Amino acid sequence: MPDRKTTAPGFDDTPFLPGSRFRVHDKERPQPPIIVPATGSTREAPGRPPSDAVVLFNGKDTSAWVGRDGGPAPWKVGNGLLVIAPKTGNIQTKAQFGNCQVHVEWNIPAGTDGNRNWGNSGVFLMGRYEVQILNVSDALSYADGLTAAIYGQYPPLVNACLEPGAWQTFDILWEVPLFEGEKLVRPAYMTVIYNGVAVHHHAEWLGGTAYRQVPVYRPHPPTGPLMLQDHGNPVLFRNIWCRPMKGYDEP
Repeated sequence: MPDRKTTAPGFDDTPFLPGSRFRVHDKERPQPPIIVPATGSTREAPGRPPSDAVVLFNGKDTSAWVGRDGGPAPWKVGNGLLVIAPKTGNIQTKAQFGNCQVHVEWNIPAGTDGNRNWGNSGVFLMGRYEVQILNVSDALSYADGLTAAIYGQYPPLVNACLEPGAWQTFDILWEVPLFEGEKLVRPAYMTVIYNGVAVHHHAEWLGGTAYRQVPVYRPHPPTGPLMLQDHGNPVLFRNIWCRPMKGYDEP
């Protein structure tokens, strides 16, 4: 394969882009790395993560996760699936992430009794910021607690929930909040694609997830774990991965 840096066209006499060290059509601007993209999942089988993803669950074990006490994750693995072991506590990744793309596939087992809490779980970015999992295909909840809600802050723009027993997908784009000491200098932002439908678009977080309280920000490091919630229901998971995302001009 030819060297893209030496063969790519470009210019060295065009104006500089505002706030950038590169010119318009700059011939010296680095080419993005080539990756193998993800493949789609089906009801029967998960797809393949993109080649640059950090694979967090591949259907084999929980080696990428720890339990609430920091020990081995207590959830069950069988038939290629990760299953909440109710009342054992949340699990979170050993790896820490900042700005990122997160992909999670989940399934609420069929057999709902109409109880609002059936299938209750959640995906927490940095262990603090929750996207809700809940069966609301035939059972209601308060609007900012529906499936795919930014919990306690924003309902999803539409309800794209499938019936219990169906595999469902979150694709989350996450931009971390920034702090200078105790001061918030930039809030967190999130875009969520749920079952192929945009349900949040660059939503500005008001603070960390809270129950029956106004959310507030509390300073924390620029990276944190992905956390999955145990709310007492045996929700299933598969094909979990994360892609750290840098800025356009970051090396």
